Amino acid sequence: MQEVYDFLKKCQTYYLATTDGDQPRVRPFGTIEIFEGKLYFQTGKSKDVSKQMATNPKIEICAFDAAEHKWLRIQAEAIADDRRAPKEHMLEHYPDLKKMYSPDDNNTQVLYLQNAVATFASFGGEPRVIRF
Repeated sequence: MQEVYDFLKKCQTYYLATTDGDQPRVRPFGTIEIFEGKLYFQTGKSKDVSKQMATNPKIEICAFDAAEHKWLRIQAEAIADDRRAPKEHMLEHYPDLKKMYSPDDNNTQVLYLQNAVATFASFGGEPRVIRF
């Protein structure tokens, strides 16, 4: 999991895919943190992405490191964690978000990846899979 975290941090932006009925939806994300041994990301409960994950928690994440010509795909379930501690942790590591979110605003949402299958790949290389 640490290798997945490091790759996503290095890329800074990754793309998270959800489903909206039978329509895929993809958008850029940047938050990623390890908390209590789980990989977390953050969004707002008022956003469509949050509603889509509530309906169907199966997601995919994709990130590309252009300098290394490597990419990462993760399939997982996004599990909401409404406790204050992981929200505080996320906001401490992304202080710019404090302008829009707080641990007690009933909008801040943190989710962790469960049953994750991460595949590292590159042009010409063999894919490598990590499960966590």
